[in-house]
Amino acid sequence: MGSPVTSGVLVAVGVVVITAVGIAVGNYIFKRKKKPKITLQNPNEKYLLRLIDKTIINHNTRKFRFALPSRNSVLGLPIGKHIYLSARIDGNLVVRPYTPVSSDDDKGFVDLVVKIYFKGKHPNFLEGGKMSQYLDNLAIGDVVEVRGPSGLLVYEGKGKFSIQPDKKSAPEVKLASSIGMIAGGTGITPMLQLIRAILKDPSDTTSCSLLFANQSAADILLRDDLEELQARYPERFKLWFTVDTAPEGWEYSTGFVDAKMIKDYLPAPADDVLILLCGPPAMVQFACIPNLDKLGYQQKLRFAY
Repeated sequence: MGSPVTSGVLVAVGVVVITAVGIAVGNYIFKRKKKPKITLQNPNEKYLLRLIDKTIINHNTRKFRFALPSRNSVLGLPIGKHIYLSARIDGNLVVRPYTPVSSDDDKGFVDLVVKIYFKGKHPNFLEGGKMSQYLDNLAIGDVVEVRGPSGLLVYEGKGKFSIQPDKKSAPEVKLASSIGMIAGGTGITPMLQLIRAILKDPSDTTSCSLLFANQSAADILLRDDLEELQARYPERFKLWFTVDTAPEGWEYSTGFVDAKMIKDYLPAPADDVLILLCGPPAMVQFACIPNLDKLGYQQKLRFAY
């Protein structure tokens, strides 16, 4: 039979071991509980998300907030990817791509900023936007069908991009120290997604320069967000606007994107400069691409969303 001292030591050791095991198990369970749940598990599956809030940003722009399956859920959208919303409208299936303005840092919800194209407002677009008007008419509690992730580009961080030339091709790695972005209208949302991802990482030294084209100053989506980022990160993010019709006292450019704007406000052509484009097809095809060609930007170092 052991001495009282020995028994006491053994009991103390046992308590320490049990306590250590308990702490380890507790930490493991805590981490498992805290690990966010990915909503977009299968890119080919549709997920029903419920509208929980709608905010009027301006005369034709809304922010829609949709609830994810649980408070601990995240969308699970890689930077550079987008989602598709689908709805049966007037008997026809309508599908449109959107890039959220929220991120996987946000749990329990996903936010979309959408420009509403109203019926009868544009002579060449009399019926307006089917999906945007459908979303604008949703009531709180209504659901939408969401599918994703989708897209050919993924930003992996620290200037590393994985880009598929097409859907059937394997991704190619592109490394960039500077990114030049040209966006038009609602084409700003994938740019903002990327800009935020880069700027929030203090170890990511990639610089971003954005040339953002709109019809008028009132049409500039997410302007406050962009200007706030520029003010917080002046050395890492450069911002410039151009509008078709400028208000009095406008301090930025006026007119379509041209070679001078690209030369003045985007990084010069180089092997470590990547150019990203997102906007109306006419802008990309007739304003951006010819002027990028003229200035010597390599085609292999460009990507159009």
